Amino acid sequence: MTQDKDKQNKSGNPPAEAPAIREIRISPIVPTESVLVATARGMRPKKKEERIERDTRKHVETCPFCRGNEEMTPPALMTTPDEKNWDIRIVENLFAILGDDEKRSNLVMGLQQTIDGYGRHEVIIDHSEHGIAVFDMQPTHIAEMFKAYRNRMLDLYKADERIRYVLVFKNFGPAAGASIPHTHSQLIAMPVIPENVHSEMHHSQEYYDKHHQCIFCSLIDEALTFEATIYDRDSGQVRRKVDIGQYIIERTEHFIAIKPFASRYEWEVHIFPLKHQADFIDCSDEHLQDFAGLLQRTMKRLDNVLEGVQYNYFMHTVPHGEEYKKNNSSYHWHLEITPRTSIPTGFELGSGLFVNTISPEEAAQQLRDVKL
Repeated sequence: MTQDKDKQNKSGNPPAEAPAIREIRISPIVPTESVLVATARGMRPKKKEERIERDTRKHVETCPFCRGNEEMTPPALMTTPDEKNWDIRIVENLFAILGDDEKRSNLVMGLQQTIDGYGRHEVIIDHSEHGIAVFDMQPTHIAEMFKAYRNRMLDLYKADERIRYVLVFKNFGPAAGASIPHTHSQLIAMPVIPENVHSEMHHSQEYYDKHHQCIFCSLIDEALTFEATIYDRDSGQVRRKVDIGQYIIERTEHFIAIKPFASRYEWEVHIFPLKHQADFIDCSDEHLQDFAGLLQRTMKRLDNVLEGVQYNYFMHTVPHGEEYKKNNSSYHWHLEITPRTSIPTGFELGSGLFVNTISPEEAAQQLRDVKL
């Protein structure tokens, strides 16, 4: 990581300290979501967190996810490249959130109602090596991992028309909720649409109906082309300057990594296809190879800046079902990466307003400055 004190301008002097920001930013995708950017709050006294050492062992005899310990898990649902010498292995989750073992009817009890917890919950063992991280993996392996996500999602949609949404996510590190240190992702197939995906679809459809353009595509276009300087009406001083590429971490032939303007988490990064595509299942093998390289480098940047990144990532894609086909023009699949560097406070939980103590502009700059 390049420290601020080491950065110098052309005159050889350290750059002037950026003025503190205190403003509420509205998410352009979901306007009901807001973020309070309060950079001065990041200066408050707090205990320095000790770095958690990552378990980098290649094999652990007692780990159920290590190669050779297959009898500790349910039978494989899918393996790559083969069942014996697998690099990626998918199994049922023994402690499933949703399942298909018992069918129950829905209940309505006055204002209280329940929907049967039907679905599937599976574990994708990302790699045969116990302690490897995504940024340590070869891009070819990461591409195979996302192909496994894609192919398993397709299988589940085909197998049961009741499944409306398949959520793929990864928890990495104790702060992100990972209960087993061996690298793994999870997949949950459900008969309902997650509220945050529903909100994204609703607002993006409203934008499309009004402007005849996907809002995600519009945001990508802005990130690549928009430049503006806003002056104070009375003093004439510059209030805000937005430079082309200010929020772009990296762009490849087919994908772009962007720091959201209204970032809920201090080091949050989103990866989008450059060309409009609503359904992750439609992503080709060639494009996944390009995506994999970008994801690996993005995770390297985050790990470098944070000196050991703990994070969640999750895929948002268009749901399946006839009623959602209208969203194919307005929705855009993407991967959201949310590093865990703080615990939500009472204010955040009570108000629903995320507090970000690092400006997204500064965070994006630090991530771009990482030497890969």
